[in-house]
Amino acid sequence: MQRIGRGKFRLGEGIKYVPEISSVAKSIFKKLKAEFPYANFCVWNTVVLNEFMNHQPYRFFLLVETDRETTNSAFYFLRDIKKSVFIEPTKDILDKYVVNEKDVVIVKPLISEAPTQNINGVKTATIEKILVDIFCDEVIFSAQQGAEKRTIFEGAFAKYTINQNKMLRYADRRRKKDELNQFVKSISKLWQ
Repeated sequence: MQRIGRGKFRLGEGIKYVPEISSVAKSIFKKLKAEFPYANFCVWNTVVLNEFMNHQPYRFFLLVETDRETTNSAFYFLRDIKKSVFIEPTKDILDKYVVNEKDVVIVKPLISEAPTQNINGVKTATIEKILVDIFCDEVIFSAQQGAEKRTIFEGAFAKYTINQNKMLRYADRRRKKDELNQFVKSISKLWQ
């Protein structure tokens, strides 16, 4: 039996999602923690989504999420050590300036109570956070929309144990709980 939420279980062995942390992500996380020891950071790379996708995108982003009051400071700090750093980019900025860039870092605010996990000393996203972020942010995750979003959700639910309460609680913080709940119910028998 695997636990998939408060009072909810599913037959089978639980498999926890543990993304691979690149050396670049680890290095950036350590530099940020050294510079801003009291700030919260969550660092993850969109390349981890390839595991679930049919069509592989040609560009990936290293996402650095931090407390709202630290976002600008972290952005300027990272601009001093890397050239391709963007803060909360719009679709227009992504289309105009990020297209030909390599090793792009995107800095954005970390939603309070976002589900994170610690892997090898790096605070990174859980599968629940990743799924909600893909669902809520169609600008940064434009390559993961449409049929690809459905494929990602189906693959994640089939392969890993997903805590539904944690996912819905985070979606509620992003004001998308009902929409996400309907989307997941429409594609997955695992939800019930």
